[in-house]
Amino acid sequence: MDKSDIKIKKALLLGSGALKIGEAGEFDYSGSQALKALKEEGIETILINPNIATVQTGEGFADKIYFLPVTPYFVKKVIEKERPDGILLAFGGQTALNCGVELYEEGVFEKYGIEVLGTPVEAIKNTEDRELFVRRLDEIGIKTIKSEAVNDVEGAVAAADELGYPVIVRAAYALGGLGSGFCDTREQLVSLVEKALSFSPQVLIEKSLKGWKEVEYEVMRDRYDNCITVCNMENFDPLGIHTGESIVVAPSQTLSNEDYHTLRKLAIKIIRHIGIVGECNVQYAFDPESMDYRVIEVNARLSRSSALASKATGYPLAFVAAKLGLGYGLFDLKNSVTKSTSAFFEPALDYIVCKIPRWDLGKFHNVAREIGSSMKSVGEVMAIGRTFEEVIQKGLRMIGQGMHGFVENKQLNVSDIDKALSQPTDKRIFIIAQALRRGYTVERIHELTKIDLWFLQKLNNIMLTSRELDKYDSIEELPEDLLRLAKQQGFSDFQVGRALYGDRMKKESEQLSDLVRATRKKLGIVPVVKQIDTLAAEYPAQTNYLYLTYNGEEDDIEYENDHRSVVVLGSGAYRIGSSVEFDWCGVNALITVAKEGWRPVMINYNPETVSTDYDMCDRLYFDELTYERVMDIVEHETPHGVILSTGGQIPNNLAVRLDAAKVNILGTQARDIDNAEDRNKFSQLCDSIGVDQPRWAELSSADAIDKFVDEVGFPVLVRPSYVLSGAAMNVCSNEQELTRFLKLAADVSKQHPVVVSSFIQEAKEIEMDAVAQDGEIKLYAISEHIEFAGVHSGDATIQFPAQKLYVETMRRIKKISGRIAKALHISGPFNIQFLAKNNDIKVIECNLRASRSFPFVSKVSKQNFIDAATRVMLGKKVERAGGPAFDFDYVGIKASQFSFSRLQGADPVLGVDMSSTGEVGCLGDDTSEAILKAMLSVGYTIPRHGILLSSGTDRQKVSLLDSARLLHKKGYTIYATEGTQHFLSENGVPAIRAYWPGEEGKPQIVDMLHNREIDMVVNIPKDLTPKELSNGYRIRRTAVDLNIPLITNARLASAFITAFCTMSLDDIKIKSWDEY
Repeated sequence: MDKSDIKIKKALLLGSGALKIGEAGEFDYSGSQALKALKEEGIETILINPNIATVQTGEGFADKIYFLPVTPYFVKKVIEKERPDGILLAFGGQTALNCGVELYEEGVFEKYGIEVLGTPVEAIKNTEDRELFVRRLDEIGIKTIKSEAVNDVEGAVAAADELGYPVIVRAAYALGGLGSGFCDTREQLVSLVEKALSFSPQVLIEKSLKGWKEVEYEVMRDRYDNCITVCNMENFDPLGIHTGESIVVAPSQTLSNEDYHTLRKLAIKIIRHIGIVGECNVQYAFDPESMDYRVIEVNARLSRSSALASKATGYPLAFVAAKLGLGYGLFDLKNSVTKSTSAFFEPALDYIVCKIPRWDLGKFHNVAREIGSSMKSVGEVMAIGRTFEEVIQKGLRMIGQGMHGFVENKQLNVSDIDKALSQPTDKRIFIIAQALRRGYTVERIHELTKIDLWFLQKLNNIMLTSRELDKYDSIEELPEDLLRLAKQQGFSDFQVGRALYGDRMKKESEQLSDLVRATRKKLGIVPVVKQIDTLAAEYPAQTNYLYLTYNGEEDDIEYENDHRSVVVLGSGAYRIGSSVEFDWCGVNALITVAKEGWRPVMINYNPETVSTDYDMCDRLYFDELTYERVMDIVEHETPHGVILSTGGQIPNNLAVRLDAAKVNILGTQARDIDNAEDRNKFSQLCDSIGVDQPRWAELSSADAIDKFVDEVGFPVLVRPSYVLSGAAMNVCSNEQELTRFLKLAADVSKQHPVVVSSFIQEAKEIEMDAVAQDGEIKLYAISEHIEFAGVHSGDATIQFPAQKLYVETMRRIKKISGRIAKALHISGPFNIQFLAKNNDIKVIECNLRASRSFPFVSKVSKQNFIDAATRVMLGKKVERAGGPAFDFDYVGIKASQFSFSRLQGADPVLGVDMSSTGEVGCLGDDTSEAILKAMLSVGYTIPRHGILLSSGTDRQKVSLLDSARLLHKKGYTIYATEGTQHFLSENGVPAIRAYWPGEEGKPQIVDMLHNREIDMVVNIPKDLTPKELSNGYRIRRTAVDLNIPLITNARLASAFITAFCTMSLDDIKIKSWDEY
């Protein structure tokens, strides 16, 4: 078959919307690949995806982009307008799949003559609906886990009694195990099933096989029934922990050859029978003792694991799947990575990869730390090496949670190790290290964790080497072969230093690590650069896809040494506070570097991103972003220079050390970066140029703190020094809260001072994103937060261009920014955050790097800020953007996506610490239209009848009054708690009194939530005192668990209420990005 046989002229692709737990950057990657594949065939592409921060919604991917919610209503509208011939459903996660199935059942595709490209919808339903799925697999005699599908709580109880506890509960049609968990008793079952039914029409009760192995195969099939398995993987953790929460290795390490082939045959048999076209994954539970297996599930779409498999093997699954959907056969296609083989060829690996999840549970109050069958992780990393010891140590450094590998970390305080081993939390791997150190045997750990002995023995090897290193006191006396062994097992220079020098590392870690580095280089113990040789040496590899290892003899690459390459540092694991927006920044920097005639080189280790895609740059080093590894790569690569400012905070933290090592940092220099990052230096700089800041002091004792608070008065903002995205920040509004918070940050001392600053209430927060050249601003964007200061800028709802600022305020902001840019000699991207109250303007902070709002302001203003910044860093003269940059006849709104429903127990209240996992950006003719699109995109729904208002202070009650009047006029029933109801009726708005838990009287709020009499909850806590939190907390948490929209900020609530009371869905215009 060739190009001329394809009938499709115009195809619609559904994206996955905002990044959330369980559905993150991997769908930006698979969607981008599909768009590239369609473009290559000359097909016009339309994309619906409200996520403005991702690469696929940028220039050069789709022909038309709609920043609209991925819901049947809006997709239908776009279909009516665009009339595509084909639609792709498998590239936008569960969101796109569910939306597509619904439209198919309504007959929309048939009505407009649209072909579903790839796996047919009937086959999708066979994998998604549990009963159909089991029935289909029974037809070919494949074993599945015994389960019963039920639609209500009574049915669930009966099913569990029949199967026998323990059982596992799963919601059908849900993603990342949402609404699933283990139940040992009837009580646990009832509460979990009720939650699950609020997300899904059907719930499955199945027998639990905790402790079996979990194995997964990625399989491709074309319409001619050719099949190959691209990759198989195995979970380090046994069954019972969701794959997205588990450490995963590929290829599997503990299966015998016979086991591997048995499961491979079954996987192919299954997808042939179901009729998948494209890619799918098959998950097995496998019992190595009896060789018995069960199929857990089959996903008829690209998944998290398929992004991992693509990066692990260099086989571009999504790209090939999109081509197969157009009707090609596997034998028609070339593997675009290796360039020398057809796509009909199973990769074989001569290396091992390891994926480790990253959790950010520390950012939430009251959250449950246990991990299980429902996903809580926010990102992941992948490490490549030649031994398991090497990759697990590399990976544990990459997740960036303060650990240096498997050993040589600061000890965790664990009272009961047995319990910590048998009930897994996000820290279990480090508890294994402690258990080994305390003399637990590998067998005992296996009994408690059910983790395969093979993995535990490898971890024990690392521990043995660590014990050997401990016997020596200096690098001079360390035997050469022990140092080499340590490096082959993935020890970093820092870990070796810590084993040798112990506590001296606290003060002199950089000097001592450098000493280890210098010594090993003298001994010739240096890493080699290896290619991802996906064909395992059967054909010569041509890939530019590289990793470094100490388990090898020679480099696979000949270097040009012509200083024509530019290295861009990536942003590492997605986390709360640094996510896909930096992937967009990195990719755009690479594109500009290439356009200006240099060779782009990327260092990053996140398998979910487009920046780690093989065709984005000339060389991709899939490796660590530590000082040690970046220096290893720079020494091999000898580049013209390094770009730090497009990868978030991780690269910025390396600036001073790289500079000291004579690496050419392109753009703003290390000394200036340090002057902006170090609070004291930045403060002095502001004073010297006459720029105002909120009053603050760095204090190291409780008495000093009390004295400062007496001067400035409450509320105050308290935070430990030097940190990204406000981790462990808190606003304290009275003595009681202050003492409670300081207890939490117990080690306030000379080494760990806290910064206390005066907190200005009811102040507007304003952001300036800009690009400067030699201290002169060339391009800028000023945006304002809808919420008042006090909500972290990553969680706030932002509008651009600013709608409600005085002209005078704008003028002053430009002037202050100009002074700061000059004082810091900025060349490249930067971001400044301001507080404004009655024209009085103060600077909160200044980041000398691209910020998370760069893609948002670039796409709304249609001026690519990163392209301009990269040209500046490459030394090209950049012109000032001419004319007024803010005269748009439209508005952009960036709204945040929260994933509280997955974080059992977390209090869904917003504060100065960031808690959102992703964002959307929508355009509208006015603020109301843009807000409505944005709120619908992050999962809010327009309420139908009842709304609960419960607002804190009098000021907040007043600010909600106008919205309450609108609601009443529109015919909504308003329920309110005591104080709020009293206030509303005094002001002529009728409201029905509702009662808190623990109050006498009916209606009880909790009952009304369970009975769905309330469609939206507005609950605004007065302050953070413990009692306030407990009552409101129960209401907020219940709303989240039952999937009822919740807003906890008065300004956002009134903006959203105004929007849906003054506009209906039909008023929303369906316009693509290029029509604004």
